[in-house]
Amino acid sequence: MEILTAFAIGLTFAAGVYQMLQRNVIRSAIGLMMMSNGISLYLLSTGAWIGEKAAYVGQAPGDPVDPLPQALILTAIVISLGITAFILAVMFIMSKRYKTCDSDALTGLSR
Repeated sequence: MEILTAFAIGLTFAAGVYQMLQRNVIRSAIGLMMMSNGISLYLLSTGAWIGEKAAYVGQAPGDPVDPLPQALILTAIVISLGITAFILAVMFIMSKRYKTCDSDALTGLSR
């Protein structure tokens, strides 16, 4: 099961990197979200081992998992949501003003 999880994390992160390298800013934003999800999956997979009980269960047998990765994932999700909202707002304004989403076609952004 760990091999499948590692493969899913690597595939998600690699697809995000591929999307970030595209010229379309919408695809770049999707790639950023995919990379963020890959990092969150990695943090989630490092926080628990097979056979351990959840951190919030009181009387279950076994050692409890570390709650720190779960807290980091929640923080990362909130930060990712804010960054995604900001990027979407900038892309909306950019598409209205310049009538394109291609980063090569955007000229005159320095003024």
